[in-house]
Amino acid sequence: MKKLSVLFLSAVLFAGLNGCGYNTIQKNDENVIAAWGNVEAAYQRRADLIPNLVEVVKGYAAHEKETLTAVTEARAQVGKLQVGSDIINNPEAFSRFQEAQTGLRSALSRLMVVVERYPDLKANQNFRDLQHQLEGTENRINVARVRYNEAVRVYNTSIRTFPNNLTNKYILKLPRREPFQADAGAAKAPSVKF
Repeated sequence: MKKLSVLFLSAVLFAGLNGCGYNTIQKNDENVIAAWGNVEAAYQRRADLIPNLVEVVKGYAAHEKETLTAVTEARAQVGKLQVGSDIINNPEAFSRFQEAQTGLRSALSRLMVVVERYPDLKANQNFRDLQHQLEGTENRINVARVRYNEAVRVYNTSIRTFPNNLTNKYILKLPRREPFQADAGAAKAPSVKF
């Protein structure tokens, strides 16, 4: 009989401990910590990615601008020259004309290399890619925030409902977690300046 009582008492104690929520609360607490880590990772992605993308776009736009400016300037040099039938009799005028044409040819060849490699100038596409990356990054941050808030909701519910609330009050003493709340002014989207 004594053996039966010990076995019964052990079963009741095991069932009580199993139903006290200790493990559930611990699991939920770890989920909150992991979810916050994901929010921080999304912010870090933004901090790492966006400035680099902006510099790539600025660099490529500068390259295109440099190429187009060189073509425009060379074309202007050719347009400044007064070309008449007597140019072949004036070695100095002929030399200036030849230099202007060489400059234009050189600028056009650089432009043609760009056009051949990239049938359409890429700055426009780079700007679109930057917009997509910005949008994707902001979406990732939002998803991480939503998941964090859900983990906090599950955790807070687990420490406030019976019998878990007793386990938390007398054994764990874990605090209620706050869900993510945007900072004042966070409703304004970040601006990217070129």
